[in-house]
Amino acid sequence: MFFSNALIGLREGLEAALVVVILIAFLVKTDRRWALRYVWIGVGAAVALSVVIGAVLTFGTSGLDDRTAELVGGLASLLAVVLVTGMIFWMRSVGRRFAGELTGKLDRALDAGPFAIAAVAFLGVGREGLESALFFYATVESAGETGIAPALGWVVGIGAAVALGIAIYLGAVRIDLAQFFRWTGVGLVIVAAGILAYAVHELQEAGVLPGENVYAFDVRSTIDPTSPLAMVVRGIFNLRPRMAVLEIGAWAAYLVVVLPLFLRGVGRRPTATAAAAAESVPAAKR
Repeated sequence: MFFSNALIGLREGLEAALVVVILIAFLVKTDRRWALRYVWIGVGAAVALSVVIGAVLTFGTSGLDDRTAELVGGLASLLAVVLVTGMIFWMRSVGRRFAGELTGKLDRALDAGPFAIAAVAFLGVGREGLESALFFYATVESAGETGIAPALGWVVGIGAAVALGIAIYLGAVRIDLAQFFRWTGVGLVIVAAGILAYAVHELQEAGVLPGENVYAFDVRSTIDPTSPLAMVVRGIFNLRPRMAVLEIGAWAAYLVVVLPLFLRGVGRRPTATAAAAAESVPAAKR
């Protein structure tokens, strides 16, 4: 669970950081630094809202009855999978248009006023924040893990993303962002498959989906569910020693369909964030 949350935090956090880098670089390059404060207001509001959503989902559902909590957990997990899957393919498809579209929106917002400027930053960062909050809640719930490991993984991932964003802006580090987002995208697909399996499990327990007691396998006599191996496998892949047919079927079907589709399209052109960093950040330094 630590590694899953660190991966999510790093991937989502770096995308949000690069949105901020692109906006700041554009304002610096065009000598409109007066608008920086409104960008930061929008970024701060997006971060605050993401934290509130994550806290409400994580702690606000603890007082619900079992069936309602299972229903909320299942639906929230499904939404997380949909959003993250859409984000992965959207980022792959927009390519070099991403930086231009983002700075174009900011350019128009500069004529509209401070609220519009803050809104561009809020929406750009808030999308990543919403996905992160939902995914964080889903991964913690699906692993059934207590303690500080999930939160610690999240802090490490976000912290690394912020540090990388700053370093990229300052020109202190250059990384192959296309490869970075390719392999973290593969990791997110694997994590999302596990979250989908968890969503099916919760909806089965809530009585929405059938087949809760129709098991594909049960190896609890061989593998202790509380053993370190079982906990690691559950934390990364969300596979348990006993799983229903519908659970494991959803997990396998997601991987078989989504992973080849994602890998088939990567490498054809630079990712959105790679193009953005390549085109916008150096421009701010000239």
